[in-house]
Amino acid sequence: MNYFRKPHQISFSAKSAANVFLFVSILLIQLSGTAQVNNDSIPNDSIKKISLTPFIVSAQIAPTVQSELLRVVHVISPEEIQQAPVTDLGGLLEYVRGVDIRQRGITGAQSDISMRGGTFDQVLILLNGVNISDPQTGHHNMDIPVDVSAIERIEVLQGSGARIFGPNAFAGAINIITASPDKALPSVSLRGGLYGSAELAANLPFKTKKVYHILSLSGSTTDGYTENTDYKKANAYYRMNAKIGKTKADVQAGYVRKGFGANSFYSPKFPNQFEETSTIFAAAGLSDTNAQSWKANVYWRRHYDRFELFRNNPPAWYKNHNYHLSDVAGANMHKTFSWKKHKTSLGADFRMEHILSNVLGTTMNDPIQVAGTDSAYYTKSAQRNGFSIIAEHRFATKKFSVSGGALLYFSNYLEHDVSVYPGIDLGFQITEPLRIFATANRSLRLPNFTNLYYSSPTNIGNPLLLPEEAISIEGGLKWNHKNILAEVAGFQRYGINMIDWVRDDTSTVWACKNLTEVNVSGIEGGFTMLPEFFGKKFFLQRVSVNYTFLVSNKSSEGFVSQYVLDYMKHKLDIKATHRLTADAGFTWQLGWQDRAGGYTPFSEGVYLAEVPYKPVWLADAGVFYQWKQLRFTVNATNLFNTEIIDHANVSQPGFMLLFGIMWKCAPAAM
Repeated sequence: MNYFRKPHQISFSAKSAANVFLFVSILLIQLSGTAQVNNDSIPNDSIKKISLTPFIVSAQIAPTVQSELLRVVHVISPEEIQQAPVTDLGGLLEYVRGVDIRQRGITGAQSDISMRGGTFDQVLILLNGVNISDPQTGHHNMDIPVDVSAIERIEVLQGSGARIFGPNAFAGAINIITASPDKALPSVSLRGGLYGSAELAANLPFKTKKVYHILSLSGSTTDGYTENTDYKKANAYYRMNAKIGKTKADVQAGYVRKGFGANSFYSPKFPNQFEETSTIFAAAGLSDTNAQSWKANVYWRRHYDRFELFRNNPPAWYKNHNYHLSDVAGANMHKTFSWKKHKTSLGADFRMEHILSNVLGTTMNDPIQVAGTDSAYYTKSAQRNGFSIIAEHRFATKKFSVSGGALLYFSNYLEHDVSVYPGIDLGFQITEPLRIFATANRSLRLPNFTNLYYSSPTNIGNPLLLPEEAISIEGGLKWNHKNILAEVAGFQRYGINMIDWVRDDTSTVWACKNLTEVNVSGIEGGFTMLPEFFGKKFFLQRVSVNYTFLVSNKSSEGFVSQYVLDYMKHKLDIKATHRLTADAGFTWQLGWQDRAGGYTPFSEGVYLAEVPYKPVWLADAGVFYQWKQLRFTVNATNLFNTEIIDHANVSQPGFMLLFGIMWKCAPAAM
């Protein structure tokens, strides 16, 4: 039974909504102008606290200061998350250099993340360093049991990370880091806006004896911006930290459930689709409290997916929904030895991936009934195991540094059971702020269960698919001095056996195949600046500009590509934060996106001729006002009401407006 009510039509025009946004923004500015500066304002949230903090990041086995990394790693800081004019994880990543977000639906109903011309299956997702990527399909990688309000920062590794994180960190990796329980502050936030949108979130840290805890709860709902785009989501997340002598224990667990009208998500032939997913996640880890010289983790993730081709009024030939239940379990351990100018890191990782389904896998002798149903059964299953041995050595002087290592991967899926994926990173400090770097890495990506087994009237999987493999090289410059952080890099990825869903111009069936070779070249650059030399009260507090250009050696002549060849060719992102008064600020972000390839419109039951993607300008803006422990916000996304086509024939929302209020406890006095 579907628990969504039927969406109603909204007559509120985008122009009217924009006028409301401007009116409320001016009102907040006026309030801040007439209010006195309050000494009880939260320092961590204040606009005065914007900084380029040298974060410790995980782009190598041994955590390293961001400024010393030999790779391109973008860190979305707590201040950026707090001041961003968006409220979902996909929106935060939309304006990160080199990241391509292709969304279906509103506020993160489903978001696909790719990097540097890769596909959404080639980016590894981690939660506090634990691999939570979905083996069924990358469409579910963003089913993460954490609300944005609970996230402390996000680390985005550009380029291959196989020798660090293992298989499937093919084009990059994203590590989502939540607030540490011993440092988190209680907070409650409420947002509401167009299309019946409402969001409620609470973060509740507490302490029992010497153990720190945090419980995060959130929920969101919307009626939808058009027919069959309604959405509901509920999150619960718990994290615990404790010190046992010189050892730190870290436990986390989460649950997320969401259901959404999937209007034409997977096939325009049947627009009345619906999907419900739920995820349970748990992990426990131990590490050295001092230098993190060793760490060990065990984890488990279960994902349930019910897909309905017909949400209601199914035809007589439609017999059953698609049901999938996937389990992932793993354990890993890493140890780092340090002496003088050297660091040697060794690690081992085991991961098991299993799925029960009535669509994916090979036929089972004894079907298993789907929980909560009377007549649905899992009739198929699949499983694969992988074991990794990772070694890395780093040598660094004041001027020169080198880091090299390899992943030795054993799997029952590989043709020869074992394969080696080496890599090396080099860096040289030209001057105190200027650093040159170069890297070369080999990577792999295993096909997911959908690639291998999915079969329907419109799709045919391929159980004989080979793993994707690539050699990636990269070089660039980094400038990090006082209030300016700048980077420029050029890269080349030589890929073989790329996996894609393709069809010829006359067919209506998508087939999953290995493309012989797909090589991607690119250049990217950008800078972030804090204009502190004008003083802390200067109107412009932070500005960043980033640009990425990509080109592929393959085109879609003779066939239509669903994912691999539809990469983001040009991407320009501009973001700025302004100080309006002592307690108010204004943030805006502007993006230009030009996607290669094209899509095939669907009309009156037939696919039309392929149409190239059109370049689009995207703009978001938000204003915030701090009064004591309360923070008021007005956020507007897609200010230009641009028609967006991330996936063929899937409608995207236009102008969106959200009003918010957040209470956050002030930190204790020192």
